[in-house]
Amino acid sequence: MYCTVTVTPVGSGRRGGQVQGWEGVTALLLTGLGTTGGLCIQRPRNHAFLVQGCADSCSPTCDPEGAPSLEEYWKGPMTTTGLFSLQPDPERTCLTGPDAAKKVPNFGLLFDIDGVIVRGKRILPTAPEAFRLLIDENGKFRVPTVFVTNAGNLLRNDKAEQLSKWLDIEIHEDQIIMAHSPLKMFDQYFHKQVLISGQGPTQEIAHNLGFTNTTTVDDVRQAYPQLDCVDHKRRSLKPPEPVPIIPKIDALMLFGEPVRWETSLQLLIDVLMMGGDLSAPPPTSPPYPHLPILACNMDLQWMAEAPMPRFGHGAFLLCLEALYKKVTGNDLIYTALVGKPSEITYYHAETMVQHHARSLGISHPITKLYAIGDNIHTDIFGMNLYREYVHRHRGSKKSVAMQGARGFDLSTQDFKGLMAEQCYSVLVRTGVHNEECGSQLPEHCPRDFLPVEAKLQEPSLTAQCVLEAIHTIYRQEDFS
Repeated sequence: MYCTVTVTPVGSGRRGGQVQGWEGVTALLLTGLGTTGGLCIQRPRNHAFLVQGCADSCSPTCDPEGAPSLEEYWKGPMTTTGLFSLQPDPERTCLTGPDAAKKVPNFGLLFDIDGVIVRGKRILPTAPEAFRLLIDENGKFRVPTVFVTNAGNLLRNDKAEQLSKWLDIEIHEDQIIMAHSPLKMFDQYFHKQVLISGQGPTQEIAHNLGFTNTTTVDDVRQAYPQLDCVDHKRRSLKPPEPVPIIPKIDALMLFGEPVRWETSLQLLIDVLMMGGDLSAPPPTSPPYPHLPILACNMDLQWMAEAPMPRFGHGAFLLCLEALYKKVTGNDLIYTALVGKPSEITYYHAETMVQHHARSLGISHPITKLYAIGDNIHTDIFGMNLYREYVHRHRGSKKSVAMQGARGFDLSTQDFKGLMAEQCYSVLVRTGVHNEECGSQLPEHCPRDFLPVEAKLQEPSLTAQCVLEAIHTIYRQEDFS
């Protein structure tokens, strides 16, 4: 892993000189017995490098104990006088060349979007300044950063472009985790016939995730118009010509709240009660267990431009659960619940943080994660839940189950290791959370995550806004 080294003369009576490299940029300047700089190198053990001075230039050699040669890490001409020993300094981490005095972070950031960066389409006042603290003079991120949103109505690339315009910095789609992003791990459903509910380019989103055979609620409504009877103005008993053919449905995938709740609620329950085959005669009793259901985004409420929180997909799921229970007498069972606060979403986010770190040239593992959000019941609860999962995972030699992901085996994934050792939840007061309105009830959390321990809804840190949150994290990490 990266380590900082300081340079001191070997032996007494030696005098320091000047070491140059990286196209002539002075990286180390030694005067007497002191040093004013550092050099970032990679090495496995705490060995000293010896640099032997010579008249014009020199090639460094490794010490007798077999430490790697500096030639692997140093490019360009070198001139020095004297003999030096380079020792790792655990208190400082630095980059190369002119950035030699800067630290390389061992922490990553996970940002919620609605209520933290924007309210609806209005960017919050301190957000641009906050994100300028995360980039260097070339606009490149200094800290591994991803965005974890429960929105599910856009492609990741479109969300990245939207954020880039809002914040005036370049954000790549690989930094975006939508509510549906973890569904790419559920490859056992990729070739099943899946019925999709939600808004936006739902079929394109599904295909990008890997699902090849999809049907939408609107497809079902067009093929069976007599099933949609609430809106009398568009009620029809005659299907269009030619009549659309709806294959037997194998699973339901709920991306987000639909536009017409009554239509989606009716048709989704119809499909469940018919076992996926709407062309067959109604069964004498609905099949149970029912078809697999993959659901994204459990936010009961979210914050837009309105002064009060608005209903989210969690409210729609609550209606679906209650109606199915009332009609059939059975509980609605989710095969997967992804998006915040599920552990699998934070697991997926951690893998993306580690990938972003590599793209920034950071070779050591990111061992600390900070999740910044405005909702105690999703952002704060979710990160704290993941913290508990990480602790259980590290303390067990067996597979540890995740809430909301029944039967999901992490060992089947390419990224098998959890690198995070410390997980912090950071609450900002610019969105759903409002202390003046009193504490929200624990029942605001999704049904499958109840009961909730009170400590899991307590943030590690609290800030007025995202800018204050970044300053607080930097102080805690001694980073600037």
